[in-house]
Amino acid sequence: MATTTTMSSSMAASLVTSLRSLPAHALVPLVASALLFVAAVVLRRRRRPVYLLNYSCHLPDVDRKVNLEVCEYFGQRCRHYSDDTADFMRLIYRKSGLGQETYAPPFIFSGEFQKTQAFAVQEAEEGLFATVAHLLAKSDVRPRDVGFLVVACSMFSPAPSLASMIVRRFGMPPETRTYSLAGMGCSAGTVGIDMAARALRVSRRRGGGKGGYALVVVTENMSLNWYFGENKHMLVTNCIFRVGSAAALVTDVAARRGDAKYELVRTLRTHHGGDDAAYNAAVQMEDEEGNVGVALTKDLVRVAGAGLRQHIATLAPHVLPVSELLRYVWRVARAYVAGNPKAAAAIVPDFQRAFEHMCIHSGGKAVIDAVAKLMAFGPQVVEPARATLHRFGNTSSSLVFYELAYFEAKRRVRAGDRLWMLAFGTGFKACSNVWRALRDSAPDADNPWNACAHRYPAALPPPSTRRSGGGAPAMDAAHLKSDKLP
Repeated sequence: MATTTTMSSSMAASLVTSLRSLPAHALVPLVASALLFVAAVVLRRRRRPVYLLNYSCHLPDVDRKVNLEVCEYFGQRCRHYSDDTADFMRLIYRKSGLGQETYAPPFIFSGEFQKTQAFAVQEAEEGLFATVAHLLAKSDVRPRDVGFLVVACSMFSPAPSLASMIVRRFGMPPETRTYSLAGMGCSAGTVGIDMAARALRVSRRRGGGKGGYALVVVTENMSLNWYFGENKHMLVTNCIFRVGSAAALVTDVAARRGDAKYELVRTLRTHHGGDDAAYNAAVQMEDEEGNVGVALTKDLVRVAGAGLRQHIATLAPHVLPVSELLRYVWRVARAYVAGNPKAAAAIVPDFQRAFEHMCIHSGGKAVIDAVAKLMAFGPQVVEPARATLHRFGNTSSSLVFYELAYFEAKRRVRAGDRLWMLAFGTGFKACSNVWRALRDSAPDADNPWNACAHRYPAALPPPSTRRSGGGAPAMDAAHLKSDKLP
């Protein structure tokens, strides 16, 4: 006990000495951050809790599975791509981290090789209707009990809206308040949860009552956004984006706490669109031939890293324990005293002290690698993200829910565990949902991982070495090694 006290006193004295030696321009932000944290702890009021009652992820039919061979067949038969373009997409696919069992939109298998409004509507209805039906059934909630409906799809916004399609299909009452989000990118799932929670709390403050239910439905639509041109920045989306949808039911009904899986602890949204590079990192545009698609620039990974750094700077004081915040301040102060401001700027707190589980945005292999490097996450932390990318591809806004389903399929979540959902979106946006588990996890009957969770984590299958028409050569051992799951 005496030894521990002596060590604590020594560390405190060292910290004070380091702080005193800091220049004013470095000391002021640190002191201000500490005061803001103390104020937040002292003045924070307990908000009415909002719970994640349950959620569902769409598992398309087996005849919608797509692998490299199907992609090559489609590329050859549609006659829209040159040999060089086909070789480029083949190389991207092999390096993408996607497996051989992702799902493609209906028009890929139609034999018509044309993207139409009818195919887009079919893709939307298949994902949205199935997930909502499963969710309402297993949550014991009737459609007329849903007070708020939030539907998010970035690239497909028909009239009537997707929200109207769900209201009509399930016979929701006229007083159901609906919201349609577009252009939010992969962050729309976490943004939708934040919006639903705020709507429930505002409704309670204004009207009182016993609480209500908010249904969040997220999807992405590829049918009208498949790119048939030659621009390499716009071809990448063909290789990594796949079909997926999710629905989540959140409530502030206190009586349903015993049925809920998670309690929403905190949300945070940051928008970095004021920076030109961030704004233009992912943009829907036309190429020189008039073909519409989404261009992913080389700045995307750098922008994601910069946006994440700013995002966690805001989140950290609200989720990290005091001991980790003090440790972070001490490490930054020590780096400044040593005359190494670049090293100080690169230091990040250990977020594994705040969360037991993390649903990290799995938009692509490079993005996962960048987040892991910036946050100093080991292979086990990003394993769910890599597994989700491999099994389902980039399903955009529903990604974090597929990752959550992976944790539950593995039965890793225990009551009291804290879970962090982190997603990025076009604009450039970052959004976090922080949850606390209310009970031990177990996979639901409709969990999309039920038939395959036992295969993960596992090494990715080696890519084909077959050449087709002078295609790209076999990947070397370094690429194979980098594409393995941990």
